[in-house]
Amino acid sequence: MTDATVNCPSGFRLHQSGGVRACGKAKPNVGSCTSVQFPSNGISYSEVCGRVVGYQYNSRDAVYPGRYDDESYGSVIDSSHTDINSYYVDGVSITRGSPRQHVWTLIAGLNEASNYTHSNDGCYNCPCSQGSPQNSTLQSFIGNDYFCESGNPATDGTFQAILYVSDPLWDGKGCGSLEGVCCTSRPSLPWFNKVLNTATTDYLELRVCADSGTADEDVPVSYYELYVK
Repeated sequence: MTDATVNCPSGFRLHQSGGVRACGKAKPNVGSCTSVQFPSNGISYSEVCGRVVGYQYNSRDAVYPGRYDDESYGSVIDSSHTDINSYYVDGVSITRGSPRQHVWTLIAGLNEASNYTHSNDGCYNCPCSQGSPQNSTLQSFIGNDYFCESGNPATDGTFQAILYVSDPLWDGKGCGSLEGVCCTSRPSLPWFNKVLNTATTDYLELRVCADSGTADEDVPVSYYELYVK
């Protein structure tokens, strides 16, 4: 999206800030996903690789499982959290076919170098971040097939209603003190590679998702590459 003459795919909403142009989810006031599909054109493949560049807007909370009503962590599991067809992630979901089968998930956490001031337990940070409990509730269909970073460098547990353009997500760079392992444990970053258990001609689908409205959170995508083999 560096070319000002290029528009977002149908249904996506354009974000512009600091020279960055990126495409986020469409529905402004509710949790939702906005999708684009890529047909295989009959090509049979058994491996998918690619990379995605996105940006954090405001208060992303990774794969937090609950409903944000001060419940103890993990005591409430919202139905959307366990449903691959729903907004199970604040980030990007890559799947294949119908019914959807998981390929890769790119997650955006709240903070990279501190815990949210209200809870002070890292419950909104990446599952791979130091001190985060999210690894204990990470969806089984995701497994280890994910990347997670935050673009928010705050060291005091705060966040702002801005597009964090200085730290692109899922590039393995600019990782804060709490999420260093999210990057060092994934030497392939920014590239993911998924070997399937079968050959298929399924279409691929990329969804930008969030469990709240766009005024509260979004993770617009500025660039992606997807390849099959």
